[in-house]
Amino acid sequence: MRVFYSDTYEVLLPSGHRFPMEKYRLVREALLERGVLPPSALTESTPCSREDLERVHTPRYLDAFFQGTLTDAELRRLGFPWSPGLVARSCAAVEGTLEAARAALRDGIAGNLAGGTHHGFPDHGEGFCVFNDIAVAIRALQARHLIRRAVVVDLDVHQGNGTAAIFAGDDSVFTFSMHGEHNFPFRKQPSHRDVGLPDDTGDAAYLDALSLHLPEVLETAGADILFFQAGVDPLDEDALGRLSLTHAGLRERDRIVLEAARHRGLPAVLTLGGGYAKPLSATIDAHVGTYQVAMALFR
Repeated sequence: MRVFYSDTYEVLLPSGHRFPMEKYRLVREALLERGVLPPSALTESTPCSREDLERVHTPRYLDAFFQGTLTDAELRRLGFPWSPGLVARSCAAVEGTLEAARAALRDGIAGNLAGGTHHGFPDHGEGFCVFNDIAVAIRALQARHLIRRAVVVDLDVHQGNGTAAIFAGDDSVFTFSMHGEHNFPFRKQPSHRDVGLPDDTGDAAYLDALSLHLPEVLETAGADILFFQAGVDPLDEDALGRLSLTHAGLRERDRIVLEAARHRGLPAVLTLGGGYAKPLSATIDAHVGTYQVAMALFR
């Protein structure tokens, strides 16, 4: 299993910023230290091309982001201060998802220890998401005639509003988001299928809902590749989650999705997505759990 990372591009955030930027490095280190992945499985991502970004994002937004001329309002919506490091890291995270998709088409599964930035819209970023890496990867694969159809299974606790908006009315990409109904974003965009869950939903109800909807989603999608936005913020300890899944519940979630992909011979791409637990170690453990499940199924 090939896995891509981009945590070597440093993004400095103000003291007290609630985004856990260090988690990307910590997840990579934990995967190696715990023997989940060998060092040979990991490849550092390089920045993506402007051409691929323009398959999804507008030239005006790209110009403003690359030149550091986003307005104060745009930066507040994004949630990050601008820096050259943010530019490099954001571009490398997108390329990591595209490279993981190429690897998954060859090997059956691959991952990006970043990405899942599903709040990225064509003309702006929001919610800590600069670009929409999954959308760019899908459009790049389609442009290269490597796939015709894709399915996005977004199980981050926050609805994938940017992804839904990008692929609205596009029958070649099926978007499925199962999320906290009363959580951010408070103005949802219609996915091809949305399942909104009430606050405090626990393992049993969550897994029942997933098991109910996922088979029909995959059957309807008729996809050539599956992008799994495997955010771990449904975890009970998550500061921004409002759901109540246990670590065992999250691992079962991952098993259900990845086993369904394997059963259908559907290449699967893992992206990291959200995770804001306190303590941060709970987020690290949960992300590592996703890869433990993947390795057990696809070894």
